[in-house]
Amino acid sequence: METAAAPTPGPHVLVIPFTAQGHALPLLDFAALLAARGLRLTVATTPANLPLLSPLLATQPAAVRPLTIPFPSHPSLPPGLENTKGCAPESFPVFIHAIASLREPILAWARSQPDPVVAVIADFFCGWAQPLARELGAAGIVFTPSGVLGTAFPHSLFRRLVKRPAGCGDEFGVTFPAIPGQPTYQWREISMMYKWFLESGFEEKVRELVRQNFLWNLQESWAFVSNTLRALEGRYLDAPLEDMGFKRIWAVGPVAPETDPAGTRGGEAAVAAANLSAWLDAFPEGPVVYVCFGSQAVLTPAVAAALAEALERSAVPFVWVVNAGNSGVVPEGFEARAAAAGRGLVVRGWAPQVATLRHAAVGWFMTHCGWNSVLEAAAAGVPMLAWPMTADQFANARLLVDEVRIAVRACAGGFGVAPDPGELAAVLADAVGEKGRHVRARAKELAAEAARAVKEGGSSYADLEGLVQEIRKLS
Repeated sequence: METAAAPTPGPHVLVIPFTAQGHALPLLDFAALLAARGLRLTVATTPANLPLLSPLLATQPAAVRPLTIPFPSHPSLPPGLENTKGCAPESFPVFIHAIASLREPILAWARSQPDPVVAVIADFFCGWAQPLARELGAAGIVFTPSGVLGTAFPHSLFRRLVKRPAGCGDEFGVTFPAIPGQPTYQWREISMMYKWFLESGFEEKVRELVRQNFLWNLQESWAFVSNTLRALEGRYLDAPLEDMGFKRIWAVGPVAPETDPAGTRGGEAAVAAANLSAWLDAFPEGPVVYVCFGSQAVLTPAVAAALAEALERSAVPFVWVVNAGNSGVVPEGFEARAAAAGRGLVVRGWAPQVATLRHAAVGWFMTHCGWNSVLEAAAAGVPMLAWPMTADQFANARLLVDEVRIAVRACAGGFGVAPDPGELAAVLADAVGEKGRHVRARAKELAAEAARAVKEGGSSYADLEGLVQEIRKLS
């Protein structure tokens, strides 16, 4: 009897996440999709971030292995801090600089492997991985947890070194001439990281590495992979963009799983998904507003007070998720009053967001417009109340409100700007009421388009399969 030939092992791919929840989670979701298609993955991580890999290692034990490297010590970071979760936004540049020190141990490991790495897929804050890929003779692929638009903007700024003229205020307009439609954004809407870079907001070696990361992405990479889909950003995928180095962009989103039964994606939830679902079961379809600004946003007491007052004045049912960095800003007595009225719940810490957004009672999502939250809401068919604060969020908000029409503006002031409570209460009441009907309907339409995109025959499915085939050709 003839012995069956052993299956040919898949190509070996190195995956390098950035140590932030909003960056690591979608890249690990994407890694799961690659592993399911027969690629062999090594995922670089640090000891404290290893638990983030647990779902991936559990579902793809034969295809994925971790490469655990001690987190580099850094004078601006306390010992033991290895993830930006709960940190203020200004910590990002420091983390970018710190984890760049992983380059040499990763390079030494890769050179010691009997099976060569054929591709390196790295977060766009790990631009140093692109010349590393070249040294290994591998294809360098930039993974962007943002959409195309949100990725093109910072690359454009660091490439062109746009400056605000002396004497101009935060209303000064910055135009992006290489982006379709040539959009203009006010200076207050420009990423804080870029403004810190211009204003020497951090030490010189950190400043230069931050800029160089973006330049490496443009100059050294083979392609970009974006957690987006054509139904959202087809306008920015139709032709190569100068602000993306004229590189091919593989649009493979949404990459997040449709379900998260345990509610532990990204960390241990502060409330069990079943318990939160049971609380929501008391409401009919659609009136509950889910409020969450992600793991990074830091609310000032004034902002939190305005939000709390608006929620009370609007009388809408709500779930307000308060991250670890904001636990002390909820106004005294607010939580007890909401609970007594039976229409409000405050969750302190990580929440089972995927499951919550898919509960029938949740009809709106008040969000900072971080891209993971945007895609999770879009996939669930939940319209958004856009409250951008920094980074790519202003670009995302404009896309959602003005182009795709699945959101309305809740607050346009940005980080630290408190809205008028009365005006915000009116926005909440209108959204849940008849005035929000058309936006709710459009959100349902987009959810159907997103579901089609990731199934066989869909645009994201085709891009994912095409990318895998290109990687196979490299081995």
